[in-house]
Amino acid sequence: MATTRALQTVLGGLTFPEGPRWHDGRFWFSDFYTHRVIALSEEGWAETMAHVPQQPSGLGWRPDGTMLVVSMLDRRLMRCDRGALSVVAELGGLADGPCNDMVVDAAGRAYVGNFGFDRHKGESEKAAVLARVDLDGSVHAVADGLMFPNGAVITPDGKRLIIGETLAHRLTSFDIGVDGGLSNRKVFAQFEDVWPDGICLDAEGGIWVADPRGHRVVRAREGVGVVETIRMAEGRHAFACMLGGADRKTLYVCTSTASGPAMAEKRDGAIETVRVDVPGAGLP
Repeated sequence: MATTRALQTVLGGLTFPEGPRWHDGRFWFSDFYTHRVIALSEEGWAETMAHVPQQPSGLGWRPDGTMLVVSMLDRRLMRCDRGALSVVAELGGLADGPCNDMVVDAAGRAYVGNFGFDRHKGESEKAAVLARVDLDGSVHAVADGLMFPNGAVITPDGKRLIIGETLAHRLTSFDIGVDGGLSNRKVFAQFEDVWPDGICLDAEGGIWVADPRGHRVVRAREGVGVVETIRMAEGRHAFACMLGGADRKTLYVCTSTASGPAMAEKRDGAIETVRVDVPGAGLP
């Protein structure tokens, strides 16, 4: 079902915004090609919180407030302490492509995806491994055979992880064990023409999915598929989304006119928002 909800630009002039999170009353995201992690207030005030030389992507926080950030190109998980970066874990042993999105669970364990190949270097498509980084910095393979794992969420009870597989046109669900292991892999939603990128979960179990190739965000239900569609303005792509705001009913969407390193010079990335009916839930 397509809707007539209208998006409003709240911040422009970005290179390529990704990895959005709602945390501590602000909207946080990575701007790839300026190497910045940025926090945006509801009033529209933007503050640079960290510089990540090898390109920031997924963001998350441990229970003690420690911010974690994925460093894409050197395939590392970093911690940020008042803007200063240090290495938590080396991911190159499992990641065959640049690292991307991440979700951090209530115990502080980080689940980090990667492309599986380097598409910007023209490498052939290949399945990827999802890594889990524990609090001691140890790295574990928790799922394989994922076709370009992208946005991930954890349900409010902490028992399920759902991840988008961009090249497989689906959302995939896992049960989370007490030790952080993943099992009982199954399809949450299979699409015909949606290319899932960033995702976020709402309080009714619906998942908002950024679909860059479809120039839209869609809301999907388990076993049903798409139940609502919000289209971008002509020429714009949606790459990630997050429910935020004081009532968690503002859908923040990371948009741009294209992707890839060429976006560094264009500066046409933006954060756009639209009000929705069901508030955000779960993690991140």
